[in-house]
Amino acid sequence: MKRQVGDPSEAPPSQMSPASKIHRGENETKAQNTPGSPARQRQARADAAEMDRAQDGAKPGKVSQRSRDVSGSCPQQQLQQEEAEFTSLKASWEKARFRLRLLDGHNDIITSVVAVDNLVVSGSRDTTVKVWHVPTATEQKNLGGHTGGVTCLSAPPPEYCKRLAGSLSLSDKERFILSGSADCSVKIWALSTGQCVKSVYTFNAVTALCFVPEGDGYIITGSDGGKVQAWSWHSFQNCQSVNAHQEAVTSIQSQGPLVFSGSAEGGVSVWENRCSDRDPLKLLHHWSGQVTDLGGGADGRLTLSPRGDRVFLAYGRAWLKILHWRTGMMSKLTNHSSITGVTDCVHQTGGLLIGSSYDLASAESALNLFSLPQCRYLASLTWPNAPRILCFAAWTTGSGDHRWVTGGRDLIVWEQLPSSGKQRGDVTVKRDALMDSGFLESESDTEDDEETDDYEDDDEREDSRRDSDKDGGSGSWLRCLLQ
Repeated sequence: MKRQVGDPSEAPPSQMSPASKIHRGENETKAQNTPGSPARQRQARADAAEMDRAQDGAKPGKVSQRSRDVSGSCPQQQLQQEEAEFTSLKASWEKARFRLRLLDGHNDIITSVVAVDNLVVSGSRDTTVKVWHVPTATEQKNLGGHTGGVTCLSAPPPEYCKRLAGSLSLSDKERFILSGSADCSVKIWALSTGQCVKSVYTFNAVTALCFVPEGDGYIITGSDGGKVQAWSWHSFQNCQSVNAHQEAVTSIQSQGPLVFSGSAEGGVSVWENRCSDRDPLKLLHHWSGQVTDLGGGADGRLTLSPRGDRVFLAYGRAWLKILHWRTGMMSKLTNHSSITGVTDCVHQTGGLLIGSSYDLASAESALNLFSLPQCRYLASLTWPNAPRILCFAAWTTGSGDHRWVTGGRDLIVWEQLPSSGKQRGDVTVKRDALMDSGFLESESDTEDDEETDDYEDDDEREDSRRDSDKDGGSGSWLRCLLQ
């Protein structure tokens, strides 16, 4: 199988339109391996430019690939074209409409969601995995078998499902779901029958997992003790165990042959899958919580989403962090205009970067949309009494319309409505002017902000902390996942 890093194309800051440039220069953070020399900085910019050539985008009404053949165009013409496209995209999202449908069945917090064809699969702290039929918004199957809370899910691609189905004498169209649990196991479920076809004992509570479609396929798991493990999809035997992080691994994602793991203490590791039967993961980089400045101890919950040379990080703060994983350079993207706002998850779909936002003071929840690759703010989507969003999945219909599912206290399907229809949407689209102006900052611009949080004194910080504990702050969510 061809090995490549998926979607490495983004525009470097030098090619962004003025509103999205990183302010005051692009400075590197103090780090374990501090990349401070001018030569290293020049190399970092060169690497970013090389990896960020092409761009992808999406109309809110349809997910599409727009032509970007700008050969022969001068930089000014390209900037004007990009600005016009962004203006059109922003205007379209301001008119977007969604219908929301509640999927009622879990009796505890939903910790993970994935989408497979017309099905949504959800995992919950109530120990169950449920399969939902999206067109009718009904529960199709209840997969019971875990004895601890379900913390993570993953869906292998069809070609890998076909291989396993053949070995089990099942239909070659069978789809499988992986579920990880605090009961120290990964279970593999056949969606057509709802049966558990394989259970892998991991010796540690599973807090994160992903499927890596490289070679014969690998299941990568993370544990509550910081261990990263690789399991063969062919034999389901353990190929590798590494004590990679100091605290619980809270997020694992793959991008081609690369695997990214993030942990509660704020560290991020980047691995290369060498497709071997023994020790397939080679550590390329490890950036500690001192580099990412996301340290918070065992109660933290970092979620990540890789894209080329960048990794978007959410860690229960009012902003998203962006790690340039080859160099350790950091920047941050405002995801909430209030000091009491927190970000629980980040996701990419069809040219969009989506960050969840929750205000601990007002209990208001929203999804913030940014255009990729420039990370420019488009709009915020909310609705009355919206719950805090912990997990997110996305797919598109055959006609290109967006379908999303969000989980947390409630499990909700988002169905995009035709722009020409008369049906009224359930979602309010708004824009936050504070997020709209100069939102992308280099790490050096915000070192003082880390201590003062812009305008927050010690008493306000203590009040905010108490509100966070009362409302279930970012730390308590990890405790929920592991119990």
